[in-house]
Amino acid sequence: MSAVKRAIVIPALLILILSIMLSGCGKPQATLVSGKINVVASFYPLYDFTKKIGGDHVNVINLVPAGVEPHDWSPKGRDIQNITKAEMFLYLGAGFEGWVDDTLSSMPKDSKQLVVEASKGLDLIEAAEEDEHGHEAEKKDSSNKEKAKDAQVHEGHWDPHVWLSPVNAKKMAQTVKDNLIKVDAAHKADYEANYNQYAAQLDQLHNKYKQTLSGLTKKEIVVTHQSFGYLAKEYGLIQKPIMGLSPDAEPTSKDLKNINEFIRTNNVKIIFFEELVSDKLAKTLAKDAKVETAVLNPIEGLTEEQSKAGADYISIMNSNLNNLIKALQ
Repeated sequence: MSAVKRAIVIPALLILILSIMLSGCGKPQATLVSGKINVVASFYPLYDFTKKIGGDHVNVINLVPAGVEPHDWSPKGRDIQNITKAEMFLYLGAGFEGWVDDTLSSMPKDSKQLVVEASKGLDLIEAAEEDEHGHEAEKKDSSNKEKAKDAQVHEGHWDPHVWLSPVNAKKMAQTVKDNLIKVDAAHKADYEANYNQYAAQLDQLHNKYKQTLSGLTKKEIVVTHQSFGYLAKEYGLIQKPIMGLSPDAEPTSKDLKNINEFIRTNNVKIIFFEELVSDKLAKTLAKDAKVETAVLNPIEGLTEEQSKAGADYISIMNSNLNNLIKALQ
């Protein structure tokens, strides 16, 4: 082979090899689609609700990749670009996305996308320290929430895990539907029909939880982090979290002593852990207390396996209910 041919072929081979290597480095990022309403959702439940209601008319981008805990995530350049160019940006609020205020303030002034805060109008639980009985602080109404925001209350003042109550999930789904109609009135009838079908499924889920859990005498659950306040409030449960609202918070030795005492006093049989955070502490505690562990999923995101298996909000909430039944029998 001549020197000239070698000079052409070798760089071409290098480019081919490099492209193959890069193609194997994770999935390609989600992109905007022309001809559809593009909605960027800040995390999985909002993505799922929008997919169910938007149907074929909507292209939904979930910002947080499968297997990633959203508390640890922040947007990159491509994510900001997608948010800026989409017809709608949907985020939870209530202090859940620590990055969202900075992101919104840095958006171009002429941005035309609809920005929707999905928790707006919901009754929020204040993220105060729990009392010795494991009860959450009383809920505050939405007017108090607005006042708190105006007073620039620190991030984390509210428990943001509103979606774990199917009643709240239905209200959030309605917010999604109403705003899809705002940006795409031409398909209002489809959005209404899809919402009504999904709302019926959420009603069925709520009734299943209510009827099943009301029939169990035990009400106390031990969980990894304080995610289940809204679920506990909705169905009369008492959650005892090992850690606080943040999944990477560290319990003190006094906390661990209190949890062990709570387990003994209430004859707790199972300590719940989550799939997207380490189960090490839960399993250590369970071993010390001679109890079992099981998953109670806060549905902040899916694992790769769940995503491939077609899991969604409702299927995971049903799995959670089955594990709650085992713990509370």
